[in-house]
Amino acid sequence: MLENIDFKTYLENLDQNGYVVLPQIISDANCDELAKSYENQSDFRSVINMKRYQFGSGEYKYFKYPLPNIIEELRHALYPHLAQIANDWMIKLGIEKTFPKQLDELLEICHQSGQNRSTPLILKYEKGDWNALHQDLYGEIFFPFQVVIFLTQPNVDYTGGEFIMVENRPRMQSKGVVLQPNKGEAVIFTTNFRPTLGGRGYYRTSMRHGVSEVRSGKRINLGIIFHDAK
Repeated sequence: MLENIDFKTYLENLDQNGYVVLPQIISDANCDELAKSYENQSDFRSVINMKRYQFGSGEYKYFKYPLPNIIEELRHALYPHLAQIANDWMIKLGIEKTFPKQLDELLEICHQSGQNRSTPLILKYEKGDWNALHQDLYGEIFFPFQVVIFLTQPNVDYTGGEFIMVENRPRMQSKGVVLQPNKGEAVIFTTNFRPTLGGRGYYRTSMRHGVSEVRSGKRINLGIIFHDAK
């Protein structure tokens, strides 16, 4: 469904705000298939119990390579659009770093630095589960954007479980953003920080993300991270 998206408009909003919600990019049928795959242990390299690590409450699993075709295709299709903004951000913030135009080149840089483990994942939350505010960096090499795709429908499959972002602004109070996208929609957001224009030029504002407590039902999401992990 990416071919039907006017990326120019959405990417302008991403550039300005540090996040954007894309309209449905995965069909309901594909959402259901991905959500169901959570039970296929052979598809994943590791399982994380969030309560055990004090990340919140819930569970997530990292896919192992090779990734499912739909995830591989989305990861490669989205990356070139985002790399353009990522490089513009580096220039605005005076950071001497350039991200390659294609995902395979970024992954090769990750592998040369010892970051070889896949990072796309599925997260499952049930009643009472939540996710603490955090950033998904995984190593020295990280890409400035990541994507979360909603595989279940709010107020039908679950209630609560809002997607939360908090922007920490230097010498100012933090700004919170709360989203509740529909099934198949995607949020693209900054992995770590974004440039904000002030009176003396651009400066960094860091962002973290999390999930509010699920009040009922089951919330399942697909997370697409572009860099690999150590």
